[in-house]
Amino acid sequence: MIVEQNLISKTLIIFLEVESLKTGQELEKDFEEFNELVISAGAEIVDKSISKQLKPSISHFINKGKLEEIKNKVKSSKADLAIVNHQLSASQARNLELYLKIRVIDKTELILDIFASRATTHIGKLQVELAQLNHLSTRLIRGWTHLERQKGGIGLRGPGETQLETDRRLIAHRIKRLKNRLDKAHKQKQLNSYSRKKSRNKLVALVGYTNAGKTTLFNCLTNSKQQAEDKLFATLDSVTRKNMNPELGPILFSDTVGFISQLPTQLIESFKATLDELKSADLLLHVVDISDIDRKQKAIEVNKILEDLNLENIPQILVNNKCDLKNELSISTLKSENLKEAWISAENNNGIDELRDLINTMLFNGIYKGWVSLESSLGKIRSKLFRMGCINEERVSSSGQIFAHIDIGMDELDNFIGINGFALCEDKDILLEN
Repeated sequence: MIVEQNLISKTLIIFLEVESLKTGQELEKDFEEFNELVISAGAEIVDKSISKQLKPSISHFINKGKLEEIKNKVKSSKADLAIVNHQLSASQARNLELYLKIRVIDKTELILDIFASRATTHIGKLQVELAQLNHLSTRLIRGWTHLERQKGGIGLRGPGETQLETDRRLIAHRIKRLKNRLDKAHKQKQLNSYSRKKSRNKLVALVGYTNAGKTTLFNCLTNSKQQAEDKLFATLDSVTRKNMNPELGPILFSDTVGFISQLPTQLIESFKATLDELKSADLLLHVVDISDIDRKQKAIEVNKILEDLNLENIPQILVNNKCDLKNELSISTLKSENLKEAWISAENNNGIDELRDLINTMLFNGIYKGWVSLESSLGKIRSKLFRMGCINEERVSSSGQIFAHIDIGMDELDNFIGINGFALCEDKDILLEN
């Protein structure tokens, strides 16, 4: 952990642009994002080293000339932790620690640390621990402190087994137990998904790059009070809430963990139980921070991860958020003829009604707002409409005929049309009856 026993690590950031590792899809503000990650972990940044090199060194990842400069910065800043913006091999991390005489971690360990500090649910904690152990199993370096276990060390080792082999075996056993527990949680989620489909609720999942404003939008759509902060990975555990606005019909909204470029594979694998929930979604809201200079590349990164999870075929609405941070002229130049696109400010609650209409169109083929008539014998149908939150007003004629003003999805309405005693009617028909 970076923050341990209320002690904040004095941190040196080592940011390297390595030409041989570039893919041509790097963010313009790559350093700013890495800097924000370090701050999100709760570290105190005492110095920074920013440099370029052609290719990574096999032994230390960083070239020797730059290493000497970094060593001097460590001494002058009295840093006790160095964080590198690339993934290091076990030997590279060990060699850097021996050379710099301080603890060294890479980007993967940094993200794992942030996730460990943010996990609050039982499943979230299990997933973070699994990701940490998968990462740790290949790099048992430094003075290794044993995993918590019920048995002591004596009698635990096999014949000729070294301490390192014992530790690896203990980690393998723990990983197996964690996977079994997560499999059970995953099966429970599948049962919940079946129950949801049986009740005909629709699931809309909010996805997007970290810090795009998903939680703020989630609160707007569900009247929830989930904590929304202006920092990376403020949301880790997925949350599902029922829509509180009856005009939207029977919808469940799910707020998910944000994605990031070059997301470690250990995290994707460990968070499979959470991310698999997206597979049962009827619609994805891809939230983008329109004020971000790297918005296009970040949207590409999110879509790549969705493809890796085989979610590219789920209908998607592109939600351009934080429009309040851009002027109207610049927004008008960005707008396209894409009908599956919304422009909002979740913070100021602007454009939310238009987004709701678009969600209705995508999920229910639009909304019917008007009067229907029901025979008095259709008590079950009337009760179902009330349970769905569709009925806004109800009138009963002198002959006992029931008239209800409803808001309902067109696809849902199709399930009622054709039932004897149920019919659409116009305002003038209501006036004549009353």
